[in-house]
Amino acid sequence: MSFARSLPLLFAILISYSVSSSLSAAELAGSQPNIILVMTDDQGYAPVGRHGHPWIETPNLDSLYDESTRFTRFLVSPTCSPTRSALMTGRHPMKNGITHTILERERMTLDATILPQVLKSAGYATGIFGKWHLGDEEPYQPHQRGFNETFIHGAGGIGQAYDCSCADAPDNSYFDPIVRHNGSFVKTDGFCTDVFFKAARGWIKSQQAADQPFFAYITTNAPHGPFLAPPEDKQRFLDRGFTETTAGFYGMIENIDQNMGRLLKEIEESNLAENTMVIFMSDNGMTGAGSGRLGQPLGQAEPGKVDSNKQLFPYNAEMNGLKGNPHEGGVRVPFFVRWPGKIQPGQDIDRIAAHIDLLPTLAALTGAALPENQVEGRSLLPLIEDPTTEWSDRYLFTHVARWPTGADPDQFQWKNFAIRNQQYRFVNNDQLFDMQKDPGETINVIEDHPEVVEQMRTAYEKFWQETRPLMVNEDAPLSKTRPYHELYKAQMKSTGIPEWKPPAL
Repeated sequence: MSFARSLPLLFAILISYSVSSSLSAAELAGSQPNIILVMTDDQGYAPVGRHGHPWIETPNLDSLYDESTRFTRFLVSPTCSPTRSALMTGRHPMKNGITHTILERERMTLDATILPQVLKSAGYATGIFGKWHLGDEEPYQPHQRGFNETFIHGAGGIGQAYDCSCADAPDNSYFDPIVRHNGSFVKTDGFCTDVFFKAARGWIKSQQAADQPFFAYITTNAPHGPFLAPPEDKQRFLDRGFTETTAGFYGMIENIDQNMGRLLKEIEESNLAENTMVIFMSDNGMTGAGSGRLGQPLGQAEPGKVDSNKQLFPYNAEMNGLKGNPHEGGVRVPFFVRWPGKIQPGQDIDRIAAHIDLLPTLAALTGAALPENQVEGRSLLPLIEDPTTEWSDRYLFTHVARWPTGADPDQFQWKNFAIRNQQYRFVNNDQLFDMQKDPGETINVIEDHPEVVEQMRTAYEKFWQETRPLMVNEDAPLSKTRPYHELYKAQMKSTGIPEWKPPAL
C-alpha cells in the first residue's frame, strides 16, 4: 500500500451525509479512488444512443450509461474555454478571467488553485491528454499548473492559429498530429482521438504499477470542427446521404465510442474497476454540424429524413439552442458517473448540477482541502449517494460573453445570458421558461411570474458585481507572437521533432 493511499481521511471525519443506501457518502468522501474524467469537445447532450439519437451507434457509451448514475440536467458553459476553467477552479468562468476562447481572453488566471494542484495535495498523480485551451503562453500551460503528465495540442483545436497567443503547432493535422508532451513536441502516428486515448491508457497502466492513485483527464478535441473522421468511421453516414461535414461529426463520435470501449475493457481486465471512478461529459452544447439543416425547428422533422441538399434535419433531443447559445441546448451535456460496487448503476438524478461542482466533488472524494475563497460549486456526493436527499435550490449563471475586444463588458451584462434554477430558465432579460413543464422552451411565461423574474434579476445583478473585477484579461494586449510556433521552431533548430513512442498496451 502506497503512502498516498494511507493518507488520513480527514474529509470523511468532517463531513457526513444522511443517506438511505448501504454505502454512505461519508464513506465515499475521502475514499480516494482513481479518477478518469473524459470530456469531449462540442458533442453536447444529444449524440448518444441512449439519449435517443436516431443515427449514430454508441454501444460503449450506452453500456457506460447503463452502468452509471446519470445527472440528467448537467449544465456547463456555451463554449470551450469557459467550461474547462470552471471545471479546474470550481467557480464561474468569468471569475477566472475567461470571457472568450481566443484573443488572450481564454487564459485562466494564474491566481487560481486548480484541480490537479488540489488532487496532488491528496497524493494523486495527475495527467492530461488532449485539449487544454486555457492559455498557450508558458506560465498558463498545464505542465506549469500541477499536471505531472501532459500530452496536449495547443489553441482550441488541432491546427488552429489566431493573431494572438492562441495557436497550435504550425500546420498541424487531425491525422498524425504534433503533440506537446511534457513541454516538448513529438510527432505521433494515427488519428488524434486514438492517439490521445492510447497515451492516456499507457499512463494509467504505469500509475497502476506504481500503486499511486491517479487522475486522468482525457479531453478529446473531437468532435470539434473541421469534422475530420477516419474514413471507416464516416463512410456509412456518407452512404446514407449525410454531408461530409455531418458524416465527419458523427464519425468522430463513433470513434470516441470505440476508444471508450478500449479504455473500459482495459480497466476491467487490469482489475482497476473496483477502485476507479469513470466520468463522461462534454464541454458545451452540440455544434451545428450535428444539427442538420439550419433554420429547421429542432426535433420536429422525421428522423433520418434528407433534403435535396443531402443535409439531415436536426436532432437535438428536443432542446432549444446549440453551442454558443444561452438556452438549455447550448449548455446541457451528458454526465455519467460509474464506480462499480460503490455507485448505484442505472439511477437518474434530475437536480441541476454544473461544471463548477466537479472540483468540490473530487476534492471531497479524495480528501483534499478546497482552495480558500474560490469555490462556489457544491460536492455532488450526497446526490450521487441518494438522489432523494434534501438539496436546496440555487441559481446557475450563464453568459456567452465573446464581446469585442476593448469593449466595456458592462454594456453586455444583460445580453446573451441566462439564469437557471431547478424550475425556471430566464434568458436575455425577456424570456422565462418553466423547464419542468416545458423543457423545450417553447412557451415564454415571463408575464405570469413577475416575482420569479425580479428575484432572478436581483441575483444576477449581485453575481455581475462580484464577477466584474475578476475579468482580468479584458485589457490584456494581444501577443505579437504565437508561443507554440516559436517553441516549435526553436525545437526544430535544436533537436528536431522526434517520433512519439506509443506505450506498450
